[in-house]
Amino acid sequence: MASLTNPTTLSTLTHHHHQPSSISTFTLFNSPKHPSFTPLITHSTITTNPTVFRRTPTITSATTNPSPSTSTASFHGTCYVVRDNIDTDQIIPAEYLTLVPSKPDEYKKLGSYALIGLPSSYEQRFVEPGENNSKYSIIIAGDNFGCGSSREHAPVALGAAGVAAVVAESYARIFFRNSVATGEVYPLESEVRVCDECRTGDVVTIELEGSLLVNHTTGKQYRLKPIGDAGPVIEAGGIFAYARKTGMIPGSLQVLVFCSFSAVLWTRIISKLHIQACR
Repeated sequence: MASLTNPTTLSTLTHHHHQPSSISTFTLFNSPKHPSFTPLITHSTITTNPTVFRRTPTITSATTNPSPSTSTASFHGTCYVVRDNIDTDQIIPAEYLTLVPSKPDEYKKLGSYALIGLPSSYEQRFVEPGENNSKYSIIIAGDNFGCGSSREHAPVALGAAGVAAVVAESYARIFFRNSVATGEVYPLESEVRVCDECRTGDVVTIELEGSLLVNHTTGKQYRLKPIGDAGPVIEAGGIFAYARKTGMIPGSLQVLVFCSFSAVLWTRIISKLHIQACR
């Protein structure tokens, strides 16, 4: 895994049906999309930036060529459909892990490489050559999305490309956790295999509060599993920003205290977040 600028190591989010007998770690970092965590190390202290990313509520109507939009209540745009077992190397190949998400230019670069590892059977590119953003703001996937090696760059690359949410039949647990922890994309689960009924370019709307996916192109609707308490974490800009927002940690901590406190912090967070489990 490539090293990241100003890293802070925290324990990863664990789903409620798995006992946290052992807690793994990942590196949490700031990105231009969610500038909620900007570590400034001075005289053995860590100071966080109080700015928290907010999605501005918007009202959109279904059109044949919509402009992607996001809000705390809904997402509307065109979708990109992939199949089963899309792994993290297909989402963002290892050769691009040297890019540092906390640097704006490199964050944009990550977006330009999102899903570049897909096989040639996917004739439509997710991000057009020379572009940093995708015209597809919603990804619809099959089973086990985000499998393979653990890399925080995977959800970050999707977020950098302009993805608001992924709707999959199921997720690899590490991708689900990293999506929530970084606050880059909403990892939503469908109750049925939506990827068999949707096509790339379909116009869709996701209603978070109603746990509903509407395909305006086909006229069909699909129930989604509720995102639950993971929603506020993503909305806050990730797990660290959420912990600050809810008063779980102060805005500034001594480094040594923080290192010993991180495991306790995550235990408290886990106890409050009964996240919908993904297989």
